[in-house]
Amino acid sequence: MPPTPRSRARRRTKVVATVGPASSDPATLAAMVAAGMDVARLPLAHGSIDEAVARFRLVRAAAPEVGILADLPGPKVRAASFPDGGAAVAAGDPIELVTAGPGDTSSSARIAVAHDELVEHLIPGDRVVLGDGLVALRVEGRDGDRVTATVLSAGLLQGRPGVTAPAGRARLVTPTADDLDRLAVLLDEGVDMVAVSFVRKAADMEAVRAAAAGAGVDGDRPLLMAKIETGEAVDDLDHILAVSDAVMVARGDLGVRIPLEDVPHVQKEVIKAAVRFGRPVVTATQMLESMISSPAPTRAEVTDVANAVFDGTSAVMLSGETAIGAHPVAAVATMAAIAERAEADFDHAGWGAGLGVQSVAGGPAERITATTTSAAWRAAHEVGAAAIIACTKTGTTARVISRFRPSAPIVAATPSTRTVRQLALSWGVTTVGVPVSDHTDDIVWFAVKAAVEAGHAAAGDLVVVLAGSPTEPEPVTDTIRIVRVH
Repeated sequence: MPPTPRSRARRRTKVVATVGPASSDPATLAAMVAAGMDVARLPLAHGSIDEAVARFRLVRAAAPEVGILADLPGPKVRAASFPDGGAAVAAGDPIELVTAGPGDTSSSARIAVAHDELVEHLIPGDRVVLGDGLVALRVEGRDGDRVTATVLSAGLLQGRPGVTAPAGRARLVTPTADDLDRLAVLLDEGVDMVAVSFVRKAADMEAVRAAAAGAGVDGDRPLLMAKIETGEAVDDLDHILAVSDAVMVARGDLGVRIPLEDVPHVQKEVIKAAVRFGRPVVTATQMLESMISSPAPTRAEVTDVANAVFDGTSAVMLSGETAIGAHPVAAVATMAAIAERAEADFDHAGWGAGLGVQSVAGGPAERITATTTSAAWRAAHEVGAAAIIACTKTGTTARVISRFRPSAPIVAATPSTRTVRQLALSWGVTTVGVPVSDHTDDIVWFAVKAAVEAGHAAAGDLVVVLAGSPTEPEPVTDTIRIVRVH
């Protein structure tokens, strides 16, 4: 049996928290960081880009250590706004759907849909879902430009809920022109990560990547995250993973586009595939939903979060709980505590042994890095390493070794502040800053020194160090060193 590394209580699964009206002040943001927030999510589906930039700057000033994830709206069809307080509908109620005009509103008897084609192409028998699926309608017929429908399930309609119809009823393109306009502004602000909504195929992500190429702060691009929330994306998952930096299991919209009973199985499938590709994966939507109003979650919610950790997710996400909820700090602390407890029973050795060969999307450099990190994971396990130290400029090496979910801490040694923030999303990765060097020996020395100073290793410990040549034209991780700390 290899020696056991010293026990260090450190949560590996990251917490993403959505910033909104309930959390848009410096004191609350600082408290959320102290409670365990690793990444702040900025949803862009509501409000102007100027409001989003103001919130971005607020988060960056109040919590400079966290990564910031901007979530593009995508081509979501929405209803025109309902009156303050919402409108209640009951099962069996008649209701009509119309195409929204300028200044149009919705009511319990008439829903104005903000899309030029959807209402026109609905046919009798179509099922139309509003919001996260609480309210569903069945199309009965047509009277000119109006579609008549019957309410199948009751609920309260508020704000501008999404409208979901059968595939093909509306032409939807990802990314939208609005997405690209917002992306350009956020690139100039130096956003760390961008989530792309309603991805259907790999070409959608390639279009966003082309728009982001060479733009932003010093030409440094953000990580691009594909949100898996359509059946088409599930069908094209491997191709999407190959051209994405990260993915999100967006269970809210996914659950109204595929059968609800399929969602848990798709969640597991996406997590497993993302880890195999070495991509961070976020599990999202309604994880602690009751904490929007309650100071404590339900038992089912606790189990849901823990099961996502057991599945190997890189991060778990809070949405309304921290954006509009009454207890944003408590929600973060609760999420972090559940994840840390679940990790105590995580089978690190079994996970790594059963992972198999990494799916490699690129060429020889990617295959070399995948093979080198595989050997490093095994070496760390066999010698009982106190830490695995990944020397990295872009974060790739740390993300690839993270797929093994090792018991040893992963310490990413990097000279890049942007990389530090982007690695806030990666399972088990902590970061230390190091100076830039042109020599591999110096890179390894600085990395070990920084890791020791940060308390990740001490005299007598063995650490496994991953590095590459900084002068190679194509970056590749091709060096493993086992170092005894003196």
